[in-house]
Amino acid sequence: MTDVVDEGPAFARAVAPLIGSLGGGFMISRQAKAFAVDHGLRGREAYVLGRGAVLGDVDADVVISAFGFWPADVIRPAWDGGRAVLPVHEALPKYAEVSRDWGRFRFDGYADAGRLAELLRTVADGADVNAVALFAGWRAVDLPGDDEGSLAQLLHVLREQRGGLHLVAVVASGLTPHQAVLTGPGGPDNARFFGYEEPFEEVSHLVEIRAATEDLTDRLVAPSFDVLGHDERTDLLRLLQTAAEHARSKG
Repeated sequence: MTDVVDEGPAFARAVAPLIGSLGGGFMISRQAKAFAVDHGLRGREAYVLGRGAVLGDVDADVVISAFGFWPADVIRPAWDGGRAVLPVHEALPKYAEVSRDWGRFRFDGYADAGRLAELLRTVADGADVNAVALFAGWRAVDLPGDDEGSLAQLLHVLREQRGGLHLVAVVASGLTPHQAVLTGPGGPDNARFFGYEEPFEEVSHLVEIRAATEDLTDRLVAPSFDVLGHDERTDLLRLLQTAAEHARSKG
């Protein structure tokens, strides 16, 4: 297990990959695929409509702004196409349930689901919502009555927080979102996944700036964990690690 790091930005960095992977796991799950099939959603429509539904029945530009790292010509047709099939107000509870059902499967039998959910909720409830619309929207969605479903939903909520603050850091750095994707994990392969068109620009000279955006993101996220004491932060990191191990054990 990772050693406990109990200092602001360092702690934010330590928990980031765990919250990121667990909070986004449901988006590529069999539950998410079933959601798309059941409602006749194609391509990226299920993801864009489901994730963006907390923003309301808005113009695609609002969703493009909040998603940030995705090309506008990918988001607009997915959003407009998705909401033409499934109304936004219906998509929101259904997509939330996708997250919860994923959690009920992945965390089934995980004895500390309730405690981890409690810690995550404390962090989420105390966090600032400035500039992070998706986080604010998902935090406002009611939690279910079970620990496993609540845990999955809260992991998604805090994943949205870091994602939104990372977008802030990227914009502040002067990088374009496209450049941030190209210089980030996965590089050109990730850019292709996002739907950016080739040929890609040369970005090797931007790697240090991209690394600085991660540092700034850690600094922006860190105050959210100040609501927890030392022992609670120790528990949070430990439980995120054991939750990840349990989720992986489910295959």
